[in-house]
Order: sequence, then structure tokens, then C-alpha cells
Amino acid sequence: MIRVAAVAEAFDRDLDEDFHRIEKLIAAARTDGVRLLALPEACLGGYLADLNGKAEQPPALRLDGPEIGRLIELAGDMVVCAGYCEAGGDGARYNSVVCVGEGRVLGNHRKVHQPLREDASYSSGDSFTAFDTPVGRIGLMICYDKAFPESARTLALDGAEIIVCVSAWPGSRTNAPADLAEDRWTRRFDLFDRARALENQVVWLSANQSGTFGSLRFVCSAKIVDPGGDVLATTGCEPGMAVATVDVAGSLAAARRYMGHLRDRRPAAYI
Repeated sequence: MIRVAAVAEAFDRDLDEDFHRIEKLIAAARTDGVRLLALPEACLGGYLADLNGKAEQPPALRLDGPEIGRLIELAGDMVVCAGYCEAGGDGARYNSVVCVGEGRVLGNHRKVHQPLREDASYSSGDSFTAFDTPVGRIGLMICYDKAFPESARTLALDGAEIIVCVSAWPGSRTNAPADLAEDRWTRRFDLFDRARALENQVVWLSANQSGTFGSLRFVCSAKIVDPGGDVLATTGCEPGMAVATVDVAGSLAAARRYMGHLRDRRPAAYI
């Protein structure tokens, strides 16, 4: 049994302030016995103020740079996933999420699917790969990646027991209701989380930005979903931390015992 948590919180361009928030979140999670913590997309340096590539861009950080080193130090004995703008060795910028623990980088994912004009600011990643951690085999994805069933399925087939999806998922930009709980994009965010967990029979952690940034208003709704698609904990449409205790191996075995979605696949028919 392990305690896992997913965060809905606001982050911006001020890296020192971002790290101050992260330090407090990690401390609160550690006090609660959390072993795996998911922070939002772009929590190091903030997301895009607009999607046209014209506004100030997030700071580009190296995977082996001092900022990720600082995150590793803060994580200590926990496993922590956090979104950032990655400076690629080829000079490109990637919307990435890093997983750290055990005093090192455990895994890193570059966002593959780019909505609207996000490609004006970021280059695209090209793969989904799971990796081993002290809390189980994890797969990473970012925001719009979860709208594509192939993303989570690829990770599940690579042995991911836990999928962490970090987001900066906004509410509707047209005909937006005052109450985020009534927003159609909140509903879609929640549906994707539950469907991807159920389809692949994995433990699912969903973190998201909160508040507003530029023209975007984020839906929060951080949550933990079990392999049956049931929400174990959620922040709802408020900032906060969703925390749950999960028997990862036991819950996967129970979900897959009779209806094994990965086992019962018929790849030859999917042409």
C-alpha cells in the first residue's frame, strides 16, 4: 500500500516562488505519508500566457541543470513528477515532465500532442515509454496527450502500473459558465481521466494548474483514479491536493483478473 497525491495549484514565471510553493507541497505531502506526488504541467516557470507564441515564453531548463537538481533535492525520499519547459540539446524547446527520486532523474517525457497553436512555442516529443521507480513502473504524459487512447495504451503495454498525467487544462474559452463545475472542458478532463484508467486498468494520477494565467482559466480537478475507473480522491474545481492510499499491485490484479483489457486484445483486427 502506498500513499499517492496529485496537485491542483497555480504557478507562474517566478521560479523562486514556484519552488517555494513546491517546497510547501512536498512538505505537506511528506507529513501525510505520500510516496508519489504529481505536480502540474509547467509548474517550473508557468504555462503559456497565449497560444500564439507571441507572449513571454517560459524559461527553458536543462534536464541536467540546477533547477531539476533543486527539485531532486526537495523530493528527497519521495518520487515527484513536475512539468517544465525543457531546453533540448538541439536548441529546441519542449513541454516536458520529469520524474525524480532516489537522488536522480528517474524518467522524462516530452509532450507529443499539441493543441491549437502550442507548436508555436514548443517542439513535439515522439514517444511514450514507461520506467521503473521505487513505487512501481510509471508512465508519463502531458495534458492533451490523454485525449489520444494510443498514448495511455502504449504506456500500459510497456508495463506501466501507474500513469501520471500532468496538465495545464483550461476551461472553455467560448460560452464559459461562471461555475467551473458546469464547464464542458471540466467534464471532458474528468471523462478522459476515468476512461484512460479504466481502458488500461492502471492507477491514474491527474495533476492540473489552477487559477488564471494570461487568457486561460484552469479547471483544477486533480484526482486519483483506480484501475476500475473510480475516483478515489479529487480536489474538485478548487486548488488543493488529492490524496489516496492505493494497493497498486493488488488493485491491478483485481481489475484484470476476469476482464483483462490488455490480455484480451486482438491486435490483428486493429487495421
